Amino acid sequence: MRGTFITFEGPEGSGKTTQAKRLVERLQGEGRDVVYTREPGGTKTGEAIREILQYDAAGEPIADECEVLLFAASRAQLVRAVILPALERGAWVISDRFADSTTVYQGYGRGFSVEDMLSINAFAIGQAIPDLTILLDVTVASGFARLAKRTKQQNTKKDRIEQEARAFHERVRQGYLDLAARWPERFQRLDGSGPADDVEARVWECVQHVHG
Repeated sequence: MRGTFITFEGPEGSGKTTQAKRLVERLQGEGRDVVYTREPGGTKTGEAIREILQYDAAGEPIADECEVLLFAASRAQLVRAVILPALERGAWVISDRFADSTTVYQGYGRGFSVEDMLSINAFAIGQAIPDLTILLDVTVASGFARLAKRTKQQNTKKDRIEQEARAFHERVRQGYLDLAARWPERFQRLDGSGPADDVEARVWECVQHVHG
């Protein structure tokens, strides 16, 4: 029996990582076989690509077209090495970002054809289609307020995407809303601006509903 594949999406600062990890802990607490992964990354190849994409590890500007294909390459490796084997053994797979991120960040954000992004994604993921995508929606202003607080608390720096202009991130958020409207059977849009415990409760309700 195929496992269950759940992805978390949303603008910067929406709480995706927090909620994805909370869901993993909750499922594990029920004795489930759970695999957590993130994008870009999740494999040795993917983590190497992540360093290039987020922190300019290659030491040169990345062309927008190259960025698209690097994300797709990382995803293709993740699907074949981690996601599909886990699903085939009946595990739950929880992913912090997946293919929808490329559609909105490189399609809506960078201005590439959304349909082209969907085609590239389809090639990269094959049969690894999420059963549920939880969209944690926050305004760009509130998301960046969270990012600023986190950066100060953890003494970290913004990554390359976080440094993009506010207009870029507004387009990204709109892209997510458009995708949620396009595939309502897969997406569940939740307000990510409230307390983490409240958001977690709504996430769990969605998971229970989808898995039956």
